[in-house]
Amino acid sequence: MKTLFRLFTYAPPLTPITIRYLVLVLFGVLFSIINFSLLLPVLDLLFNTGNADAVTALPAFSFSIDYAKNAFYYYCHRLQVLHGPMGALQFTCIVILVSVTLANIFKYAAQRTITRMQSLLIRNLRQAMFEKLMTLHVGFFRTTKKGHLLSVSSNDINEIQSVAGSALQVLFREPLFIIAYAAVLFYQSPQLTLFTLMVLPVAGLLIAGITNLLRRNAKQSQVLLSNLLGLMEEAVSGIRIIKIFTAERFINRKFDEFNNAQRLVFKKMWNRIDIASPLSEVLGIAAVAFIVLYGGHLIFSNAENALTGSEFIVYIVIFSQILTPAKSLAQATANFQRGLASAERVFTIFDTDTAIKERPDAVTITAFERSIDLHHVSFAYNTDLVLKDINLHIEKGKTVALVGQSGSGKTTLVNLIPRLYDVTAGAVTVDGVDVRDCRLHSLYNQISMVAQEQILFNDTVYNNIVFGMTGVTEADVVNAAKIANAHEFIIDMENGYQTNIGDQGNRLSGGQRQRLSIARAILKNPPILILDEATSALDTESERLVQDALARLMQNRTSIVIAHRLSTIQHADMIVVLQKGTVAEQGTHAELIARQGIYKRLCDMQTFD
Repeated sequence: MKTLFRLFTYAPPLTPITIRYLVLVLFGVLFSIINFSLLLPVLDLLFNTGNADAVTALPAFSFSIDYAKNAFYYYCHRLQVLHGPMGALQFTCIVILVSVTLANIFKYAAQRTITRMQSLLIRNLRQAMFEKLMTLHVGFFRTTKKGHLLSVSSNDINEIQSVAGSALQVLFREPLFIIAYAAVLFYQSPQLTLFTLMVLPVAGLLIAGITNLLRRNAKQSQVLLSNLLGLMEEAVSGIRIIKIFTAERFINRKFDEFNNAQRLVFKKMWNRIDIASPLSEVLGIAAVAFIVLYGGHLIFSNAENALTGSEFIVYIVIFSQILTPAKSLAQATANFQRGLASAERVFTIFDTDTAIKERPDAVTITAFERSIDLHHVSFAYNTDLVLKDINLHIEKGKTVALVGQSGSGKTTLVNLIPRLYDVTAGAVTVDGVDVRDCRLHSLYNQISMVAQEQILFNDTVYNNIVFGMTGVTEADVVNAAKIANAHEFIIDMENGYQTNIGDQGNRLSGGQRQRLSIARAILKNPPILILDEATSALDTESERLVQDALARLMQNRTSIVIAHRLSTIQHADMIVVLQKGTVAEQGTHAELIARQGIYKRLCDMQTFD
């Protein structure tokens, strides 16, 4: 129930919705009972039992079933006297038609209330899920599969719709129908109804045993589905490698294993869901059979207060109507269990701790004035130490290059400056202020990054350059594109700056994507610039254009450059050589060459222009 109560905190205010739903359901129940109660005078008229003729005077008004029944019999008698049995039958059928119409209008209005609540709850959950994902630190996405996140954000949230609807059905609608029908049955024949109440719990216990197994199956199914989506995402992203290595059979076999495992769990879950409804119907019919036998025994034995033939038929018809809400209750309970399993998976993400937290007394950085400093910085992913006791001083306006073998900690180091990760030991400061004491947005406003992996979105060229920035004019965007050597290829596209570049910019070449990223950084105009191997994956011509754009971007800025091609950082103010997470050497290009150490050996492996 804790999960259910938490889930409904994302719904619109429940009190007015519940009251409205309850009122509509009560009217639906009332008119449904009237529908079946009116069968008795119809049968009396058809079989000429004489019950309708017994009431010849309008009874005194009172809030009771007896008054309603006798008043109806009085009007039937009057119509029968004035217009004959057929007139009374026509009147009764018209009343039944009106009653049925009203009952279904109220049922429809009640369902609309549930649907509105469901749609708002799901919208709020999706919004909360997306906003939560945007607050999580980068490390979370290194250890969590995309398929899992996609599955939870789509399939699990969709499953929760069943909880929202089923909860009100389980709590209000179906119990009200069952109680109301049972009350009418008890009024008609207490002795027969007591026998009925001994039969029904058997059906309830059997159905409950099935639904208790559903939540476990639902969890297994959703986990397997997230694995399936993750594999599909990887296969689509790596389709070129799959083709080149002729790995279609391997990846198809792997997908088939995941797919079949999910199918088996899914089949088991739905088999149990599907059996709840027919089982309740079979058990209900069995109960009807027992009641018919017992009721027939009472009638044939002329027991005291035994029902007449027409009354017994109406009794059986009303009892059969208990089967519908009972069956719906079983189905709703099954959906309820499945939805709660999904809700638990959603709340697992909601409860994930946001590792990068802003302190209440955080400082706002309005400008970058002096330097960036790393003081005895160490960092570890879980228990694996990546950086060890790093000390580094980066003055404003200087260009610092980080070089070293793959895995030496270059990218990790630059990720600590904008606080994408928090240091394990030591401190990173900007103008003497620890980045952990800064307001995150004010820190991000001082920094821009151009990475080897270009992050572009399925949107227009214009919106990718402007991305997230406000107060930008079209002239600003064009100017940034010109500085980034991107304007010429943009205006040659079919719709210029309004051309959609496709998923991850796949309609552009690598060099074009990189120049759009540079244009975005130029438009932001930050004082601190981080370049993470921004040209390593480009051909010679594209590299020249991008290097020219980067040179313009780096003017009058503090730049931290991770370089693969050492020829591009010879003129850096300081070159830092990292080896196994430590600073092995640092100095200018000339100083490091003269030292005849690691940097000289790296340079000898490459040919300078």
